Amino acid sequence: QVQLVESGGALVQPGVSLRLSCAASGNIFSIAAMGWYRQAPGKQRELVATTTSSGSTNYADSVKGRFTISRDNAKNTVYLQMNSLKPEDAAVYYCNARVIAHTGEGYRSLEVWGQGTLVTVSS
Repeated sequence: QVQLVESGGALVQPGVSLRLSCAASGNIFSIAAMGWYRQAPGKQRELVATTTSSGSTNYADSVKGRFTISRDNAKNTVYLQMNSLKPEDAAVYYCNARVIAHTGEGYRSLEVWGQGTLVTVSS
């Protein structure tokens, strides 16, 4: 079993910054990629940012220049630094990871989601 636990969601005013964290735990052999997705009310879940084990990153156009994804491989943790938040950034933010997990018989590739953390941007 592998779990992702997010934290950092909050109610903030437009223009401020917020940092989300997501820690992976469990029978992890390696993590190929970690990322953040978000889902606003009435909308589909969308990619925000991803990062691979080699350090390459990918961002949604709507957050480029404002959000930064980073990863601490030693802690199996990914962060999302969100600056200059806008009301349209309000959503439930979900952490995602593609993991190679130990099993009783070897290894297994898994895609894991966190439970989500709520970000509200309002004046």
